[in-house]
Amino acid sequence: MSSAVFTSATVAALIAAAAGGFIAGRAHPQAETSLAVVTQAAAQSDGTPVYYQDPDGKPSYSLTPMKTPDGRDYRGVPADADISFEEASAPEAAPADRKIKYYRNPMGLPDFSPTPKKDSMGMDYLPVYEGEDSDDGSIKLSAGKIQRTGVKSEAAAPRVIRTIIRAPGTIQLDERRASIVSLRFEGFVDLVENVTTGDHVHKGQALMQVYGPSLSAAAAEYLSVLNGSLGSQALKGARRRLENLNVPEKVIGEIERTRELPPSVPWLAPQDGEIIERAAVNGMRAGPGDVLFRIVDHRVVWVLVDVAERDLDRIAIGQTVDVHPRAFAHRTFSGKVALIYPHLNAQTRTGRVRIELPNPDELLRPEMYVDAEINTGSSEPVLAVPDSSILDTGSRQAVFVDKGDGRLEPRDVKLGQRGDGYVEIREGVTVGEPVVVSANFLIDAESNLKAALKGFSQAGGQP
Repeated sequence: MSSAVFTSATVAALIAAAAGGFIAGRAHPQAETSLAVVTQAAAQSDGTPVYYQDPDGKPSYSLTPMKTPDGRDYRGVPADADISFEEASAPEAAPADRKIKYYRNPMGLPDFSPTPKKDSMGMDYLPVYEGEDSDDGSIKLSAGKIQRTGVKSEAAAPRVIRTIIRAPGTIQLDERRASIVSLRFEGFVDLVENVTTGDHVHKGQALMQVYGPSLSAAAAEYLSVLNGSLGSQALKGARRRLENLNVPEKVIGEIERTRELPPSVPWLAPQDGEIIERAAVNGMRAGPGDVLFRIVDHRVVWVLVDVAERDLDRIAIGQTVDVHPRAFAHRTFSGKVALIYPHLNAQTRTGRVRIELPNPDELLRPEMYVDAEINTGSSEPVLAVPDSSILDTGSRQAVFVDKGDGRLEPRDVKLGQRGDGYVEIREGVTVGEPVVVSANFLIDAESNLKAALKGFSQAGGQP
């Protein structure tokens, strides 16, 4: 449980509230030495301040009006403005079925009494009932204090937690959707069709007219075999030579149909896509392997994001990702994690993740900046409580379990994944148990105060 830091003023305020009055926990040296205790009932009836606080909210208090060193008045605090004060002005009557074990000093001193008494300043000793000083660390709050501090509880229940990892990235081409157009023989480009860089072409669309000596010789041989009677094996061999030169199937079929040799062969687009490079020029000589066109299909693109090293164990293939391009702030694209690259960037301590993203409208362009949100949460419900219910010291996490009748029990828990304002509870709380989700700090402070009083009692001897 986190250790709440309280000044002596705050501790005094908490104790004095239980007694129905207030005494300054820390007054400035210039404050008057005669301390007039203002009861809660009187303060609530006429709005009289029960104490005065530094106007800047500093932990400096006085029972009498006073000023700061720079001449500003202290702020008056009435009873109804301090959550430490109870609703009732009269001491709470002991329940009929509970017995008072002893009375403790209202200022937390190791002084106890078996009978009611007052301290040297006229403050009533506080009754301790049976069961209130249990060793489980629980505390009990009255209905008035619960209402004033805004204590609220919520049952631990199974929930699907959506945990998001956010990472920046860029749009890149899908390497499997790119192709080049080149020749497998020494040839010439007779004519380039009316296509340029940026144009969209379809598979089988003519890009250029090509002539080559080896291409003409292979076509003549195939036509000779077609017109002769050398058998099917020779026909297959002649056809295979044309196929090895990457002659389009459409051109071979045209030769079979017309039984004529074309002066040049139309070279066709191997796929749908945009021309991102055109090197072909009318009349140019092209060698084997020279890149004449480069075509890319943008209907599916990659998003490459860099994920922090500490988050890599939460990434898995197939997780859904929402991608927000900075160029289209109003649009969200949905994809899936396709690959986690095997190497880490030593300079940035990040791992690269590849996301495949449908791009049917082709709005996404390579090198665009995007922000990705990877959903790493489980699709199965897990036991979860609101984030606000957790008291975290860094090495220890706890919640307050509402046991009913104002009794709150601190409980150590083991946490799991977080997301959507909830946190998974792996150990410490069962389904349906109500946990406190608000005013935890105030409850924790009172719990620590009780622990301190118990330490005093062990040192001074409990009746």
